[in-house]
Amino acid sequence: METFLNLKGNINHSVCKWCYEDIPLDTLCVEAKKMGIKSIDLITPDEFDIISKYKLDCGMVYGLPAPYGIENCFNEMENHKALFEIYKELIPQVSSAGFKNVICFSGNRNGLNDEEGLENCASGLLPIMSIAEKYDVNIVIELLNSKVDHPDYQCDHTSWAVDLCKRINSGNFKILYDIYHMQIMEGDIISTIRTNYPYIGHYHTGGVPGRNEIDHTQELNYPAIMDAIVKTGYQGYVAQEFVPKNNPLESLKQGILICDV
Repeated sequence: METFLNLKGNINHSVCKWCYEDIPLDTLCVEAKKMGIKSIDLITPDEFDIISKYKLDCGMVYGLPAPYGIENCFNEMENHKALFEIYKELIPQVSSAGFKNVICFSGNRNGLNDEEGLENCASGLLPIMSIAEKYDVNIVIELLNSKVDHPDYQCDHTSWAVDLCKRINSGNFKILYDIYHMQIMEGDIISTIRTNYPYIGHYHTGGVPGRNEIDHTQELNYPAIMDAIVKTGYQGYVAQEFVPKNNPLESLKQGILICDV
């Protein structure tokens, strides 16, 4: 299938499925391929066959069943046994499908201070890392803002996530640096990327404020941010994770072109 965008090839483009819930996944795959997008983010194992049918990658797999997820995850010791069993089954599935990254979360603080959260997350993640390393799959913790979208979420600053990476001390544990979320929490996006890129395994976009299109209506200079990412030598995916207010596929195409430096 030929693409209709003349992309430069410096950025590997992906798109988050959940932002296009009104578009069937098969249709999103077809339209994404036309744009030169190589991956669909936040796909669950039951959808692996669909994106594989279109020879698309999954830049970030989502595999956590309820009640586990953003609010309830590794910083609670009581979750560790169940989470180990989930990732023990999920990691080989991801590897067998040919994908590389699996998302994880800290969970909400629920009264835990930052040090307690770090200790608890490390305790829960370390047993999983031996499985991830065996299958060469990355476990990737997402940075989210606790100011607007996810009140009380613990992994809400880059320094906290980097500290966790250092405690895990594995090349298969990385950070999902969500540009939208980190602009809200701390700003200083380009400098933060330049300083911490060895720990970053994936990127998400989104317009600030509002998490809509990444065009002139919002405050971030995405071409400059993408240029900084490219200059770190990053080879992974940058996934569009804005919620379109306008025509969804036209907005997606616009976002890809803005980020294609």
